[in-house]
Amino acid sequence: MLRSARNRDPEVPVIDGYRNIHHVTASRTLAQIQLSKGVNPVAKVKAPSGQRRPAILIRSSPWKAGTAETPWHDVFDLDNGHVRYFGDHRVDHTVPVGSTQGNAVLLEALAEHQAYTPEQRALAVPLLLFAAVTRNKTPKGYVEFCGVAVIEHAEQVEQQAKGRPFPNYRYDLVVLDLSPEDDHLDWTWIEARGNTGLTTEDALARAPRAWREWVEHGDAALPRVRRRTTHAAPIRATPQHAGGGYGELPALFPAPRNSHDTASLLPGPGNPTQQMTAGLLLDRLRCLQVHQNNGRPSRHKPLAMLWAVSRIANGRSRLAPWHQFRDEVGGLLSQFGLPESSTTPEYPFWHLRTSRLWDLNGLPPKYSVKPHAAIFDRLNPQAGLTEQAANLLSDPFIGTQAIALLRETYLADVDQHALMARLGLTGYESASGVPDDVEDLEGELRPAARRAATHSRIVRDTELAARVKQLHDDRCQVCGLQLPTRFGTYSEAAHIRGLGRPHHGPDKLSNLLVLCPNHHVQFDTLAIHIDTNGTVRSTTDDSPIGELRRHPAHQINEAHLRYHRALCGRDHC
Repeated sequence: MLRSARNRDPEVPVIDGYRNIHHVTASRTLAQIQLSKGVNPVAKVKAPSGQRRPAILIRSSPWKAGTAETPWHDVFDLDNGHVRYFGDHRVDHTVPVGSTQGNAVLLEALAEHQAYTPEQRALAVPLLLFAAVTRNKTPKGYVEFCGVAVIEHAEQVEQQAKGRPFPNYRYDLVVLDLSPEDDHLDWTWIEARGNTGLTTEDALARAPRAWREWVEHGDAALPRVRRRTTHAAPIRATPQHAGGGYGELPALFPAPRNSHDTASLLPGPGNPTQQMTAGLLLDRLRCLQVHQNNGRPSRHKPLAMLWAVSRIANGRSRLAPWHQFRDEVGGLLSQFGLPESSTTPEYPFWHLRTSRLWDLNGLPPKYSVKPHAAIFDRLNPQAGLTEQAANLLSDPFIGTQAIALLRETYLADVDQHALMARLGLTGYESASGVPDDVEDLEGELRPAARRAATHSRIVRDTELAARVKQLHDDRCQVCGLQLPTRFGTYSEAAHIRGLGRPHHGPDKLSNLLVLCPNHHVQFDTLAIHIDTNGTVRSTTDDSPIGELRRHPAHQINEAHLRYHRALCGRDHC
């Protein structure tokens, strides 16, 4: 918590019981920081490696949200490392939307944050986030520090003020994980960036680990370095003051807010080309912007996205014409959508563009806002997954992860058997898959739901099965049970990666487990999985069941265990 008062004397350490931000950030090399506006850039310096801006300080003022001065609502979801921040264009501005001071600086930062090489990203400016809070019965002059961020995406939007629409920019920021630094931010990093005598490499050496990893790998690193917590961890700064001493700031994280963005979309400046990775793909699927319907998340986008993923899994083209999308996704929405929701396939057809995984082709540029369904009917445009996303999803492992993620995150409360059969994804319901000699019956729900269970124990090489059961003395590798029979003992050989479609696992010793009938059923139906440490866990709540018992003559292929975890939605790139 910091005091940002009119008294900017850096020699005063505390004002009204709170640390003076100008004392905390006092520097021999930097000009005094400003926090009077929403976007507060520190002046650029000419360093040996090129021009760089030490930092941009962003302040969000929730007490101004919805006013004529600030007619938007910023969203700080710090527990998930995401901030949605609106630029500074207003209804009474006559200059172009990207030329106001704040938007101009942030768009310049966006270009730096989406640079292609580590050398270029090393010059990129860090964003330091602050939220205005009320203290001492006043909403002004107090801020909490919320972390370091990079801009992942920017989009031009239309907003309303004084009954009139106006354009602005909306920025999606990734808040970086500072836990390797014990949730400390070292202000000397910002000072080093402003020191004209230091190279970019010298300044980068003082940066948090997450920032350095992002510089090295770009957007591909964002899923790894994004801040994700279940509680608000404190951040402290260790700035060097003009007098040479060091100070410390305790407990600087604000609670996450639940504001909802209601701005309507306009085609923005476009997403710069970037290298899609499996981790980035799954992260974007996990963060679909899903609107609420009577307090419940809508299923329109998740159902349409799962339909698109199923097209790749079933070898169909990634793009589909509107008429086909309308009929197929409309049928899904009618059967599996919320009872109170309208069947409006035109909504996900248009709005899935916000996922940055979606292409929509065939509409003239004049349609800058969501067209009516009649326009789609007349022009029959095409939509579907981007080429990069489709290429990644054609990998069976990544496709399996995506299907499990969408089912668990958005569609856990629908009839899973019926949904998967409708989409031709019955094989993804079980570890065994669908045997090759069984035809797919897309849309015929009950036979598809039973087929996988009927064939869940097919073992092609009986000698291999007998060998692995003999190695384990017919004892279940999960619970140790040796089931007695009239003339001996009994166990079952279970394939980790199923032999049937779509898994096509190998019939090898390294792909087998010895299980009792109960744990075989649970393993096949994805009720249990084996984590990276060999602990058997319930898929429902990740609670431990036991340790997988191993035999030195039975080497299990860890890739098959990982594939099974992906089916369970418990493995992430």
